[in-house]
Amino acid sequence: MTGLNWQKSTYSEEASSRVYLAATPAGTILLRESDAPEAVLKTDTRQLGALIATLRSPGLIPFP
Repeated sequence: MTGLNWQKSTYSEEASSRVYLAATPAGTILLRESDAPEAVLKTDTRQLGALIATLRSPGLIPFP
């Protein structure tokens, strides 16, 4: 997965494992975690948006 512009999630704290995201030229969104960078999840913007909306649901996870 060379040549990709991996960006750290703004919700990843410095002292913890970090989540990185990258977009391919075809529009696929890739996600990986700093502890296992070889394990990459593939999704699209619609599915990632649905995941984020679910995680932000009231009472599920407290976001700052």
